[in-house]
Amino acid sequence: MILDYTTAKKNFLAARFKGCKKFFENHNYKLELAYCEIILDNLKNAYDIFKSLEDTDLRAHWGLVMIEFINGCVARYPTYFELRNFLEIDLNILINYCKGDYVEKIVRYADFMFTINPEVYKFIGRVFLTNGLKPQALFFLNKARDNFYQDPELHYIFAQIFREENNIQQCEKALLACLDILPGYAPAKVLLEEISGCSAG
Repeated sequence: MILDYTTAKKNFLAARFKGCKKFFENHNYKLELAYCEIILDNLKNAYDIFKSLEDTDLRAHWGLVMIEFINGCVARYPTYFELRNFLEIDLNILINYCKGDYVEKIVRYADFMFTINPEVYKFIGRVFLTNGLKPQALFFLNKARDNFYQDPELHYIFAQIFREENNIQQCEKALLACLDILPGYAPAKVLLEEISGCSAG
């Protein structure tokens, strides 16, 4: 039995669903309950809960947008900050719960979301990469590079990929691109020193 909110939230995010819905329901955590309804494919229930919270909770507004994406009937626009704060997290939740069909329907709107937040392709690529879906990740990361080249973090992500592939030359190239955009980007400096040591060895 789940006894506190922190445990319930941690379990839910780790795809340990048992007991989460009941806890959120019993303790009136409506937003979290709506997410449980999504996982159970009760999209109308989730939509109704989000709708009741829309005026007081930014994430509830995003929840409505997300369900509209899934249903293919968009009546609301996500905001820049909703995409920045929630898109990656929620795609990760859906992937963890094997809701690939929902993920696919949401990312169909990537080009639309990009017009609102130019980091969207990177967010999508990064969550795919984190979940071991490298071909899908590279598709969106390449779109990100083609459309928003001036993002230093994006080049660093590519550098990490090349490092894992032991492609030191391309790794260095990506790091230099990163540092050309943002000379003080500390993770890129560290990795560049690391691969320089490898090359010297």
